[in-house]
Amino acid sequence: MSEVRIPGRYDFVGSFLRPQALKDAKEKLAGGAITESEYNKVVEEEITKVVAKQKELGFHIITDGEFRRSFWHLDFMWGLEGVAHANNGGGVQFDGELALLDDTYLVGKIKAKPHPFVEYYKFLKQFEDEQTVAKYTIPAPAQTFQQMIVPANYESTRKFYETNEELIEDIAAAYRDVIRQFYEAGCRNLQFDDCTWGAIVGDAAKQRYKSLGIDLEDVKKQLLEVNNLALQDKPKDMVITSHICRGNYHSTFFCSGAYDSVADYVFAKENVDALFLEYDDARSGGFEPLAKVSEDKTVVLGLITTKSPKLEDKETIIKRIHAAAKYIPLERLCLSPQCGFASCEIGNKLTEEEQWAKLALVKEIAEEVWG
Repeated sequence: MSEVRIPGRYDFVGSFLRPQALKDAKEKLAGGAITESEYNKVVEEEITKVVAKQKELGFHIITDGEFRRSFWHLDFMWGLEGVAHANNGGGVQFDGELALLDDTYLVGKIKAKPHPFVEYYKFLKQFEDEQTVAKYTIPAPAQTFQQMIVPANYESTRKFYETNEELIEDIAAAYRDVIRQFYEAGCRNLQFDDCTWGAIVGDAAKQRYKSLGIDLEDVKKQLLEVNNLALQDKPKDMVITSHICRGNYHSTFFCSGAYDSVADYVFAKENVDALFLEYDDARSGGFEPLAKVSEDKTVVLGLITTKSPKLEDKETIIKRIHAAAKYIPLERLCLSPQCGFASCEIGNKLTEEEQWAKLALVKEIAEEVWG
């Protein structure tokens, strides 16, 4: 195990644009032109290339680009016992675009089993070296909890869980098991991706929950509870971070709102080691809530957008880092893009070259600020 800083002073969320060779192979697999084994060979070749590119750019954290999954969150849930899915052509309405997602729902009690993502991690781990640590990303426990209590899933979930509390207990237990599986496979850098906090900020969220007759403060307590229960037995030498955003699909977003209304929960009380926070535009509000971040956490400022190919002005970003440092010490800050480049396989609206230019800028700025 190398002594690479986790999170990196310059870091990234995890997903990368799918190369054309991977897209072509998936289409051939769907059409029966190649076998699953042939497809997996292409996937591994493309992961090997994307890891090499991350190292070439000088990054000390590597991921597999999430090349093995269709969706940043749902594919993980399918690896739990009691979860099923179907492609019924539906989705979630984002800003001006429908995010096409598989319906994912319960067909039994949630339990852990040997998770395929752990095997995927083992392939990635081979690329670690003295200068590099592998990171794997999975949806937060709160994300799985929210997926099972959305209105479309409410009735099917109630067949197996009379109360949210029972559901929370089983989700947390399943995650504790999966975290153990990752740890035993050698993983020391695990990231929760969590849109639940971003989905409950802002006036639109208040109105949505009010119309459902749900107390928003109760929701916050449940999100915090399921995440912290899952982290209860976290090994001391395993870093688990959380990435929070407001939705990222084909360069669109799901919601807007500042962190103020959730800071007393997730910033102050969630037992992760670091927070990757979306801060690339005005939708995220100001830096003032950072004052609520507990002293044991690092904050990775997501100041570079993955939603647009336009490169940010370096001096503007440096000024924003120092503005954030008014609320949390500079030595506890890092820099990254605000989200992945392809949270779902459709990807955002930029080229691979523009993607790498964004990461090169992140590194350049971080080295100037922190040395």
